[in-house]
Amino acid sequence: MNLRTKYNIPSNSVITIAGTVGVGKSTLTNALADALQFRTSFEKVDTNPYLDKFYHDFSRWSFHLQVYFLAERFKEQKRIFEYGGGFIQDRSIYEDTGIFARMHYEKGTMSEVDYETYTSLFEAMVMTPYFPHPDLLIYLEGSLEDILQRIDRRGREMEKQTPIDYWKEMHGRYEKWIDSFSACPVLRLNINEYDAIAGSQSIEPIIEKIGTILQHKNNSKKA
Repeated sequence: MNLRTKYNIPSNSVITIAGTVGVGKSTLTNALADALQFRTSFEKVDTNPYLDKFYHDFSRWSFHLQVYFLAERFKEQKRIFEYGGGFIQDRSIYEDTGIFARMHYEKGTMSEVDYETYTSLFEAMVMTPYFPHPDLLIYLEGSLEDILQRIDRRGREMEKQTPIDYWKEMHGRYEKWIDSFSACPVLRLNINEYDAIAGSQSIEPIIEKIGTILQHKNNSKKA
């Protein structure tokens, strides 16, 4: 019996993994997809035409980057649900407005006009009854020190050259954001409490928690 069947996880489930840069979203995405026999949906970093420019000049490129992410994530979310589900998704569409766009507006690296344009676009696209929200959001959390070490080990030059204050700011905003997130059920995992590359022994307890939450969600719908 595979783990998906063992813990009664519907084959059309869509599970999104959220968390700050370097927290291990991609690694867990692959591990869960392998264990559940689901497909993966990854953020397209290498083909993003704004990302390198953004890290060199936040003020000039923050609006362009956020609109690009919004469009790409919206198209991907639509594709996932048209396919019929059965996906583990690396990063959520909700983080873009709840963390990144708001942070740049409040810190002065996105103008008020650009921020209002972006948020109204987000609300028109996402915050409607027609947008297909995921069945579960897994939030990966850890200390700032642990996350900075992971960023350093990953070795992306544009991230390593980014001031530590930026990562500190983002870490704090993620913690505030998840406390008020309500678009779908949330499972919080501390990155020090599992090893996503250690195989089923580490992943199975996570899948058991996923199954419990999804069953509770489905039972609530029937009630």
